[in-house]
Amino acid sequence: MKAHELREKSIAELKARLDDEKQALQDMKFNRAIAGQLENPARVSMTRKEIARIHTIITEKEQEESAG
Repeated sequence: MKAHELREKSIAELKARLDDEKQALQDMKFNRAIAGQLENPARVSMTRKEIARIHTIITEKEQEESAG
């Protein structure tokens, strides 16, 4: 999901999305450990970047709320 699409969501929606992405990352790491390889190994780094993007936007929104 693009950053501008994430910025349109509320903090609660972003936190739910963050939980989903973290679970997906954990599942991918587990599957890699068990099976030895993933169907799409690049998806791990894409998911990590998505998690970072969501964290950044949550922080921005929280700072906006506290600033006024």
